[in-house]
Amino acid sequence: MDDHGLRHGRDQGESSSSIEIQNQWREIQDLLKERLITQDDFPWKLPIPSSSGNVVVEEEEGTLLKYVGGVDVSYSKELDSAAAAASTAACGCGSLVVLDVTTPTLQVVYQDFFLLTNFDVPYIPSFLAFREAPILLQLLQKMKNTDNPFYPQLLLVDGNGLLHPRGFGLACHLGVLANIPTIGIGKNLHHIDGLTQSGVRQLLQAKDNSGEDFITLTGSSGCVWGAAMRSTKGSCKPIYISVGHRVSLNTAIKIVKMICKYRVPEPIRQADIRSRDYLQKNSCGNGRTLQ
Repeated sequence: MDDHGLRHGRDQGESSSSIEIQNQWREIQDLLKERLITQDDFPWKLPIPSSSGNVVVEEEEGTLLKYVGGVDVSYSKELDSAAAAASTAACGCGSLVVLDVTTPTLQVVYQDFFLLTNFDVPYIPSFLAFREAPILLQLLQKMKNTDNPFYPQLLLVDGNGLLHPRGFGLACHLGVLANIPTIGIGKNLHHIDGLTQSGVRQLLQAKDNSGEDFITLTGSSGCVWGAAMRSTKGSCKPIYISVGHRVSLNTAIKIVKMICKYRVPEPIRQADIRSRDYLQKNSCGNGRTLQ
């Protein structure tokens, strides 16, 4: 058989294997989706910001939202981000950072990292959760096993929730498996159900005169997928907020507004900055292969 025939046969095998994996993952997503809660289901209340920007704490201790986590997975700069995310040989670092959102500075009170040398799970578009959720679950479980007092009451995820081709992105997946309230934050828009990035930006520009800084993302089907928000004044690029688990969209928008210093909400921004720094300072040879 010539080289073309060998490549063709290999490609067919890889394609068949990929389709089989995707079918298995869809079944898992469908099962997990049955446990998804898209309304407010938490014991805490939101802090009340004062006119000076300081947080007013009026609730009894334990009932106020205080500890908000951010999670992110960064990849080695040896490959560009797209190639690194797709490669099983990429070096990666998962990070969990927890902030005290009742402090004016949104103080970081906890951080932890998980360094990997190889990813056994392949990257397939729209199935990111099967690659990254196991890393983030280990970081959360480590906190829980040690009864860490800073265990997050809420988690912001660098990835989408309901704003996903099958309505079950990384934020939903992680929230259901960890049984923790989550909010999905995307930097780019999934073009689904008639939603386009250019169309969303036009709608946001039309809101300028009204003073509103977000729009609801309603698709052609009438389904509400999330919201696009300009998180800082003068920002031309919106972020995309979507329900993860146990937090409604209205509450998610309020929380994101409360904890944005820059374009990206502070818990995710800190998780991203610190994971990249950790990855740069630590050799990939000291990492682990996720089993």
